[in-house]
Amino acid sequence: MKILVCISKTPDTTAKIAFTDNNTKFAAEGVQWIINPYDEWYALVRAIELKEADPSTTIHLVTVGGADCEPIIRKALALGGDEAIRVNADSPDSYYIASQIAAVAKEGGYDLVMAGKETIDYNGSSIGGMVAELLDLPYVSHALKLTLEGTTATLVREIEGGEETDQAALPLVVSCMKGMAEQRIPNMKGIMGARSKPLKVAEPVAADTLTSVASFELPPAKAGVKLVSPETPEELVRLLHEEAKAI
Repeated sequence: MKILVCISKTPDTTAKIAFTDNNTKFAAEGVQWIINPYDEWYALVRAIELKEADPSTTIHLVTVGGADCEPIIRKALALGGDEAIRVNADSPDSYYIASQIAAVAKEGGYDLVMAGKETIDYNGSSIGGMVAELLDLPYVSHALKLTLEGTTATLVREIEGGEETDQAALPLVVSCMKGMAEQRIPNMKGIMGARSKPLKVAEPVAADTLTSVASFELPPAKAGVKLVSPETPEELVRLLHEEAKAI
């Protein structure tokens, strides 16, 4: 079986967020970059678990981005990917990115395409569905569990107020969320081995860019805290009535 795992580069959750060029671009200087946690902890680790159950399985990784993405994809190789493909393109447009991933998937003939449910920077949750549509494959989103029996996948996904169990035939596209697997840390053997694993650079295919960023906006700064003396509860009541805002 061949599995393709989508990997995204995202800012560390502790990174200070700022924008440049009249608030149209993210200020990347000094930012620590990581593998998108949904891609790493759930999609990639579950793929590794499937390979551990069936050693004949091959795991390929794909990312869309410039050369600065290579340390991130190397870490994913250290965790357990067999080889990686970096599409040499940089775009914030989901359709464009999905088109590049779909082209790689189509050429590779994968049985299973896995991605995190969303990235922690844009939170678009759209790539998986677009890839499935471009490949004309079934798609299961927000999957909590994935098991395989032959060419049939059984998946448990989160829905409003509960869970739903689905079955689908391979090939299949899946987006993964918390519950799919447990986070792993690459060991020294994996880190050393990742240096010699193939990392291919592919030029992008022609694809439309359907959206562009008009502007980013930071949330308003938090207001200062008002302290009320326990001896003046009437002041607290007044503040709640007149100044407190509904959450």
